[in-house]
Amino acid sequence: MATPPSINNRRLAPAARLLVVDDDADMLRLLSLRLKAAGYEVIAVGSAEAALAQLDTARPQLVLSDVRLPGRDGLALFDEVRARHPSLPVILLTAHGTIPDAVEATSRGVFTYLTKPYDGKDLLEKIGQALALSAPVATHAHANEDWRSEIVSRSNRMTDLLAEAYMVAQSDASVLLLGDSGAGKELLARAIHRASPRANRPFVAVNCGAIPEALLESELFGHVKGAFTDAVSNHKGLFQAAEGGTLLLDEIGDMPPALQVKLLRVLQERAVRPVGASQATAIDVRIISATHRDLEAAMATAQFREDLYYRLNVVTLALPTLGERREDIALLANYFLDKLSRKYDKRLSGFAPEALKALTMATWPGNVRQLYNVVEQVCALSTTPLVPLTLVQRALRTPSTQVLSFAEARQRFEREYLVGLLKMTDGNVADAAGLAQRNRTEFYRLLQKHELTPGHFKNDTPGVDGVADERHD
Repeated sequence: MATPPSINNRRLAPAARLLVVDDDADMLRLLSLRLKAAGYEVIAVGSAEAALAQLDTARPQLVLSDVRLPGRDGLALFDEVRARHPSLPVILLTAHGTIPDAVEATSRGVFTYLTKPYDGKDLLEKIGQALALSAPVATHAHANEDWRSEIVSRSNRMTDLLAEAYMVAQSDASVLLLGDSGAGKELLARAIHRASPRANRPFVAVNCGAIPEALLESELFGHVKGAFTDAVSNHKGLFQAAEGGTLLLDEIGDMPPALQVKLLRVLQERAVRPVGASQATAIDVRIISATHRDLEAAMATAQFREDLYYRLNVVTLALPTLGERREDIALLANYFLDKLSRKYDKRLSGFAPEALKALTMATWPGNVRQLYNVVEQVCALSTTPLVPLTLVQRALRTPSTQVLSFAEARQRFEREYLVGLLKMTDGNVADAAGLAQRNRTEFYRLLQKHELTPGHFKNDTPGVDGVADERHD
């Protein structure tokens, strides 16, 4: 039996899932048997349309397709796979008549092609090579990897993003993280650092928009004693603090233009010169930058340097908004509730079904950070083990959608009306009955119905609603 190749002494292929596409039923069956015998999990389909339907549900790690297929051919299938999953490798099987097409496809990104009749050993070698070089797909076996433990998700978009992030982490390339505020850019940066060879070195984050321009240069590059009025000693900047590790330049789009020039020089020379110093110090730092701004638009208006942009943007990873990964909302809400209930020492078992539905359907302009804040608020205020809908609506600042029956609404109005009268008359039943234009006997019956005690509304007895007694004025 052929054994799939390994990388770093860790067998990858036995757990790999392959999507095999061929309209020839006999060829499809033969391919499936050979690949299963080699230890692969195989999903076999007879058309490009069936293959595309399997992409998001089956989550294959490689696509093996014939070039000639009914309807959409193998090249069109490759284009669609590349659009949806850029890091998913595709191998094409081609007859002699379609070799020129296959050669062209390799220039567009197809991993390789094999001519029919193919050599079985060669096929397994090519598959092994493709899997070793591609982004790992998160499976149940890898769902709890420490490097991404802070990122809670089950959405396909996040699965693809994390697979790419893991692959990028193995290199030293600069990474630009794009995404709305609160989407989790710093968490992803930390995950990349933990997955990288620099994991045992420092991870340092700085928000470029939160520090005044006058201080940011010193914060990043450091200063020497006497460089300015308050420089009473030498100070190492964050670049030197992150030596050997990773520096996250958060909200890089807010960096002042003058500092962009100095940052570019540091990235080009791989050395920093502290403020007031005459000598530069070499640095070894991996740069991850993040922003919620449109840097291309900022470049068009000369607010962001184009040369700096291309230095930072070697690899771009874009985080989806929380609204684009709604399947994660319930998962995140329960994860945060469990975490925060321990923080507040409360025994909370979860959300009421209608409360969880409200969270799932809400708009989240503040993304995951806003969800965390909402869960923290309901956790702090909840008095029952199950978080109710009303508390969630209050935290979301949305009006209650509960509709009272006519009887319940009248009951609530009567009680609030009676309480208001008793407060106005200092608990004097005769005066309250007169204002209500009801006789005292009828008014007392109303008070008993709602368990209100007039004496609790007198000035010398602080008002607390209670059970009515037989005491009259």
